[in-house]
Order: sequence, then C-alpha cells, then structure tokens
Amino acid sequence: MKKNFKLYKSIAAILLMLIGFTGCKKYLDINNDPNRPTEPTINGILAATTQNTGLNVFRAANVSNYYVQYFASPNANSPTDIYDRVDFSTTWRLLYDNMADIYDLEQLAIKTGSTAHLGMAKVMMAINLSLTTNMWGNVPFSEALSGKNLSPKYDNAQELHTRCLTLLDEGIVELRKNPTITVTANADFLHAGNRTYWIRTAFSMKARLLNQLSKTPGYSATNVLAAVDSAYTAAAQEAKVSVFTLRNPWATLARNNAALVLDAWLSTNIIQSMNGVRYGYVDPRISRFTDTTRYGDYRGTRNGAGRVGTGTSRDECYLTTNGYYSADAAPLFVITLEEVKFIEAEAALRANNASRAYTAYIAGITAHMNKLGISSGNRDTYLALPAIGVGQGNLTLPIIFREKYIVMFLSPEAWVDARRFNYSYTGFQLPLSALLAQPIRRLDYPSTEQSLNSGNVQQVAALTDRLWWDL
Repeated sequence: MKKNFKLYKSIAAILLMLIGFTGCKKYLDINNDPNRPTEPTINGILAATTQNTGLNVFRAANVSNYYVQYFASPNANSPTDIYDRVDFSTTWRLLYDNMADIYDLEQLAIKTGSTAHLGMAKVMMAINLSLTTNMWGNVPFSEALSGKNLSPKYDNAQELHTRCLTLLDEGIVELRKNPTITVTANADFLHAGNRTYWIRTAFSMKARLLNQLSKTPGYSATNVLAAVDSAYTAAAQEAKVSVFTLRNPWATLARNNAALVLDAWLSTNIIQSMNGVRYGYVDPRISRFTDTTRYGDYRGTRNGAGRVGTGTSRDECYLTTNGYYSADAAPLFVITLEEVKFIEAEAALRANNASRAYTAYIAGITAHMNKLGISSGNRDTYLALPAIGVGQGNLTLPIIFREKYIVMFLSPEAWVDARRFNYSYTGFQLPLSALLAQPIRRLDYPSTEQSLNSGNVQQVAALTDRLWWDL
C-alpha cells in the first residue's frame, strides 16, 4: 500500500505540475482516505496563500531587479541583463499556483460564510494578479483558476487592472463585516488576523494601482489621494511575511555568494545613486543594502559587463546577510508605508497641492530611514541636503522618482515606476551589449504557455512593446 501511495503521489505531483503551467488546477481524487478530511481547512489555505503572496513579490522582484538595475549579473552578456527573451515559466507557474489556491480560499469562504477569509482572498487575488499582468500584460484569468478549462483564454490587461480594483473594493466590504469564522493569528502570515490592517493594505494597493495610470487619460490624482487617506499611517500596519520555511529568500541569495555561487550582485546604477558618485552626497542607507568592498568603498557591476574580479574577492557589492532586506530573519514586504507616502507625494504634486506633496515626500524618506535603523543624526543630515530638502516650491516629479527609486529597493513595483518615468533616472544606461535599442517594457510569454496553451497565447513582437498603461 505504501509503495502504491508513493507512486500515486508521484503521478499526481507530475500531473499537477504540468497542469499548473497553464495557470489551471485540476483536482485528483487519488487514494482517498475516509479517515482524513478531503477538503483542506480554511485557515490552512489562508496560511499557504498569505505566505506565497509574499514569496511571489520576491519572485517577481527577482525578475525585475535586473531591468531597473538594482541587480546586475556577475557574468558578462547575461540574458537577464541584456534584454534577451528569458523564459520565466517557473515564476508564471508559481503566480498561478497561488492564484488557484486563492480561488479555492474564496470558494470555501463563500461556502462557509466566512466574510474575513473572503475579504482576504479578494485582496490577495488583486495583489497576485497585478504582479502578473504588470509583467506580461494580457494574461489568462477569468477561465484560468477553477480547473474546468485547461486552455484558458487571455483577458485584456486593462480590464484586469479594473478587476483588481474591484477585487480590492469587494475585499474591503467583506473585511468590514463582523467575522463569522475566526482567523487564527498563526494562519495569516501577512497581518496575523488583523482585519483593520488588511483594510489598510487594500487601500494602499488601491492607491498603487490608481497611481499606475499616471500616463493614461483615466488618471485621477483625486482618486489616488482618496485611497491614500485610508491607507497605511504607520509601519506596523504593513503587509509583510516574517515566517519562512528556512529563511528570507533574499538571504538565500546572499548566502549563495558566501558559498561561491554568485548571485544578487548590485548594479552600478543603484550603487552610484547612493555612494556619492552620481549626486555628490552619500546616502546613509547604502550601508543597510550591502557591505563595502575589499577596498573599503561601494562599487557596483555594470549591467551586461559582468564582474571585474574573480567573484570571490569582494571587488564589487552584492546582497549580504548583513543587509536589512537580506538578513536571515528579515521581513519580506508586499507594500510599505514609505511607498504609500511617495504615491501621495506624486499624486499631490500632480494635483498642484505642493504643501501636501512635500510633506509626504519628506515623510516617505523619513519612514524608510527609520525602518532601516539609520540614526536620527544621519537621517536629518540627509534630509537637510540642498538636493533633498528642496522645499515645497522646488519639489518636482524627477526628484520624487529619484528618491522613490531608493525607497523601492527590491520591490517589483519599481519596474512599474521605471516605465511610468520612461527610465529617465539620472545616469541610467542601457546594459552593455543590450539586444534592444531602448529599455525593456515587458516580458515574453513563457515557453510552457506557448506549448500547452498555444491556441490562446499571444505573440510578443518586441520586448520594447508597451503595456496599455505605459503610453
């Protein structure tokens, strides 16, 4: 019996993996034990989906970090550096695996009448779906999660963006109701069952998604600011995962370097934005991003060029376990207070409310400095720099985007910002040996979709093709 059960499990795992590549999930009633529940508990699904939502933020960022030049490959002409058509089938599958589980959570919440779980499911679906469509554009969704269609159609990206906003609104409604089933704290890896914080996360996400429309006719600074008004007001409210099977995944990349498996090297672009080379002042947060080189300074790797040394002699900077984001027990953030403050600063400036914009801009930098443990003296010295403390009458969008680039370190939303800003950061360069004449704007569809969903997958003419909001 044990041999048969292992065989069945292996077959089931292979089938689920193959089906998962298309963004669908099919249930297999194999070796059904009448003494065990056939349906997972609602809090069990919540635990899995909350943790994987955080992990999917990491997975998406580990793609986009190279395109915004937080990371650079230590190997010359690496496909991720030079805008080659990289196959991100695994990232795609993991996003869809989690959305399928969130769909199950939603259905079980409806069945059991649990408003809290239903609200959380809707918010998480918006987070995961927005990650997906912001990388690929049109993607399967309406037919992709129930397991009834193994060749789901592709939904329009603009309609999916609207669907994300609707999911957030629906989630807020459910989360405001008196819960009928208790959400245990240890089953919710994002907010430990705190519905108030979930609601603030939903409004923070809503502000993010509305602000993504800045290049479209549908942009409304008023709507963005209305969402900000109900979003985060303190760092304690942020959505983040702090419990892992082993450690924070950024720490795993940092440990890879210590084991001589080169990974997560920092780009010249992010390093020179902070080490004094580009702007003439040193950002104290650089010491919380990485360690100094063997020369006692901070040096990055030019995208496309590869490392200058052996890779083992600390000639250049990379993630280390001493960093704030890449320590073993570091939290993995979904969305943060400092991001919300920079969203507010941008929207307020676009609404010609210079006072509110400047207050939010300073608050965003301050919140990030405080989070990273920068001393009040170093923080205040930085804020007093003429290039930083410019005064409300001199605040501009380029300044906001420049400072937000630092605040968004290791966030996949930084790639959305880069495209909205047309990569107009001071000193930003195309990678050496870049295959494109312009910065990358989107991903190619993964090979698994092209083979398993060939009747619906769409062809990407060029990776410089812009998504609908990137006009």
